[in-house]
Amino acid sequence: MTEKPFKTIDEQIALLQSRGLTINNIDEAKAFLMFNNYYRISGYSLTLRKDDVFYESSTMQNLMDIYAFDHGLRHFLLALIETVEVKMKSVYAYEFAKRYGAVKYLDSALFTNETRHRDILQKAEKQRQSSLRHEAYLKHFEDMGQVVPIWAYVDLLTIADISILYSISTEELKVAVADVFSLHPSKGVNLLGRFMHSLTIVRNLCAHGSRLYNRLFQQKPSLNKKERALLRRTSDKSIDNAHLYGFLFIMKRMASEKAFCELKNQLEILSEQYPFVDLRYYGFREDWKIVL
Repeated sequence: MTEKPFKTIDEQIALLQSRGLTINNIDEAKAFLMFNNYYRISGYSLTLRKDDVFYESSTMQNLMDIYAFDHGLRHFLLALIETVEVKMKSVYAYEFAKRYGAVKYLDSALFTNETRHRDILQKAEKQRQSSLRHEAYLKHFEDMGQVVPIWAYVDLLTIADISILYSISTEELKVAVADVFSLHPSKGVNLLGRFMHSLTIVRNLCAHGSRLYNRLFQQKPSLNKKERALLRRTSDKSIDNAHLYGFLFIMKRMASEKAFCELKNQLEILSEQYPFVDLRYYGFREDWKIVL
């Protein structure tokens, strides 16, 4: 197997220049490459080049702007998804406790998949053990010899965990939780599960600093007819439901009106700050400020 040769920052700069990228501030470009990784940023340059040759007008500043915009966008999305995650945990815990009590989440008979239920319990227990010294509420239950009640237990779960726990819950509980999210019970039971799964995908990408710019999602968001009509049309007139934009409609339905309006305002400010960044590469329509 051939091993790729190591390239110094100076050699990386020279390579980019040889491929047609205009670099006006060499020192700034060097710092950018050193702190953000040549391989990592290459994905952000795909719209600036064809194969390995940059378009004539492409500059390092363009690349840095795309990168900075994507970083800011991930930050704003994480903040919004966190509010949805907290809301989902709170609603689930409330509806569960109302029906089954504070600690019956330990009973596998109340779930449709014993293996997945056990996996979540084991993962949460590891989290509880590692957090005992730092979380007063956990230490309180430990000192009192009490099992952590469901309304405190959910804080040990990730967004993926609560999504799975919901998906393996009783139909009665799933309908009750979906109803709180204003999803019609006849459709909302499975739809809420798909929504949570979609948000988990976006959340994990944001949390791990993965690129959203020009990303095509294999698992597309579940949208209704009205929402699909608001998606961008591609050059062949087909609906573009493979970019980030479609996921924003899910966030709009799951988050509070105030939280989503704040996200839109942040997006507008970010777009004004980095006017070079074309939102089409996130799937946005030109009239997104009106229709979203």
